[in-house]
Amino acid sequence: MTAELVRGQNHPLPEARLEIRVSAGTPIVAGVTLGDEGGRIQGVEWVAHPGAPTLPGVEVPRQAAADHRLAVDLDALASSVHRVTVLLALPSGSGGPARFGAVAAPFVAVTGLDGTEVASYTITDLEPESAVIALELYRRQGVWKVRAVGQGYAGGLAELLADQGLPQAQQLAGGIHEAVLQGLARSVAAPPPRVADADRPRRTAAPAQGPDQTHGGSAPQGLPGTTPPQQGHTPGSPYGATPPYGSSPDATLPDHASPQLGGPAPADPSAGTQPAASTSGAPVNYSHPGRQTTAPPPPPPTAPPARPGEPARPVAGDATGWSMEERLYNQVWGMFEDLARTTAAYRSAVDFAESRMEQELDKALSDPRSRIGGQGDAVREAARAKHAQLVDRAREALDRDLAQLRAEAEVVEPALPPAFASWDNPVWHGYRVPMEIPMALRLGDLRLPESEDVRIPMLVRLPLERGLWIDSGRSGSRDSLADSDELRRRALDTAVALAARLLAVYPPGEFTVHVVDAAGAGVSALAPLVGAGVLAGPPAAGAAGVSDLLGRLTQRVDLVQMAVRGGAADALPPGFDTAEQLLIVNDFPHGFDDRAVTQLRYLADEGPAFGVHLMMVADREEAAAYGPLLDPLWRSLMRLTPTPDDHLADPWVGHAWTYEPSNIPPGSRVMQDVLARVAEARRSWNR
Repeated sequence: MTAELVRGQNHPLPEARLEIRVSAGTPIVAGVTLGDEGGRIQGVEWVAHPGAPTLPGVEVPRQAAADHRLAVDLDALASSVHRVTVLLALPSGSGGPARFGAVAAPFVAVTGLDGTEVASYTITDLEPESAVIALELYRRQGVWKVRAVGQGYAGGLAELLADQGLPQAQQLAGGIHEAVLQGLARSVAAPPPRVADADRPRRTAAPAQGPDQTHGGSAPQGLPGTTPPQQGHTPGSPYGATPPYGSSPDATLPDHASPQLGGPAPADPSAGTQPAASTSGAPVNYSHPGRQTTAPPPPPPTAPPARPGEPARPVAGDATGWSMEERLYNQVWGMFEDLARTTAAYRSAVDFAESRMEQELDKALSDPRSRIGGQGDAVREAARAKHAQLVDRAREALDRDLAQLRAEAEVVEPALPPAFASWDNPVWHGYRVPMEIPMALRLGDLRLPESEDVRIPMLVRLPLERGLWIDSGRSGSRDSLADSDELRRRALDTAVALAARLLAVYPPGEFTVHVVDAAGAGVSALAPLVGAGVLAGPPAAGAAGVSDLLGRLTQRVDLVQMAVRGGAADALPPGFDTAEQLLIVNDFPHGFDDRAVTQLRYLADEGPAFGVHLMMVADREEAAAYGPLLDPLWRSLMRLTPTPDDHLADPWVGHAWTYEPSNIPPGSRVMQDVLARVAEARRSWNR
């Protein structure tokens, strides 16, 4: 699987013999510098360039070209070489573009000799720079890795080489450009687009240009059974597959969660096809690259076109899809992807700035003469100033992307259908019982620490493929002011709100809810469901009630399982309830004996595939007496919390996302009104 790197991110190299492929929209110069353990170039003989294209273990092209292949054999490098830096530059004096901001973003890929991509990186956010460090291969503790750098230099090759500690930087840069000019007649122009290239998921930035181009971001994954829409990226946010950042969350969002937290991965987490690079010298608009997908094209946007140089104006439903519901679903998915990627880019940029500052300080302090006096202080101040400058630029890009996401959220949220909408959305006031099952359901909202005010709806596909566990215990970043009883109450309130939402989005008679409340502790919280008459029966109480209900649901799973596997679905008993079933279990393990626990585990494992879903409201610590017996049960359920908690992670970028439940606004009767309409529709349907 290819790792699509973000700036500052590294990735291990699985083999020693590699190719580095470079693609750009205009002829460029490609070269390599070799560095010692401190990253310093020992002399001009440590630089491979068009005038001297071969070094032990390295070979670069002899001329400027739109596409390059560089060969690297890490085992053939001298033992004193610890870093291989790949540099790109625009030819000087050739009459071509003088800055990278006027050409398509260069794309760099590290591949094996068989052409299999190991890692790739699209170098974005360049403007006046005419030379750039694209990648560096470095050896650490005997292991070679690749790091995406993307450091540009407005002063060109001379400034780049001088920054790497080469005293003869000016003379060597002039020699390189002279060698390039001598062979410029043989330079290769940008090749015409080919079908194979168009299908290749490359991260090539391109101008925003159509209704299917919205905010940036490549697509996270897909929901079960679907192929995720492919998308672009946010402005200033190079992205790709990355390892987890920060602390390890205790749960990973399933493939069917639309913030899905979605799906594959790269995460990388799935890339969209980008338009062919612009012709040489043509300006490229990096302010709002568009998401591209292979799904059906969306309808034309209804918003007026943006002015030149301005980001595209957000439009609700401008993602791909056959229906407005599907387009909104894909758009929410893309917004999640954008937030994940732009935050990953920001964190990587900050990490890179800190790493660079540490290297500069180590380099300066390694000389005893600079440890005392004003020289050492000046070096430290310069390193900190450069660190602050890099961090400020990264924050600028993040703030720009967040502003675009906020603007999009403002137009998308009011347009969401009830299944996707929060409880305070006005769409609920015009609610009508649907006649078709929606494609997804909103479980709550997700956000990241860098963007507290940007919340993305957490959507999961229907029917549910995993049960839900509403954790009523104390853990993680829970509200420290809430005591145990308060957390239990909030957990059951969250479960009731989710059950009401499920009842509201299914057609009449196609969803049935059962409740286990063995100790009767949830009478008050369950009152909206009981009072509306939307439950299949009174909540099961006591050990006998629990045993009876679990026995009936277990038998139902067995019957449907045998009918489906035997190809005799029409052989089910007369009057058999074919609706999807939801079992809410409150205050587990009260009222459960060993047999009931075994049945519960069976329902959690086998039930979802045969129409029986589980929603647990429980504190895992209270079930600790069962030991590891229940560990598979907890792992099979999606853990949600009644208070904001950062326990969810996407599986391809690894952010720890803060989940917030979708609660009823204080004093609102929206849930009671919706349940009353559901109950009326059911009565009419049963007549």
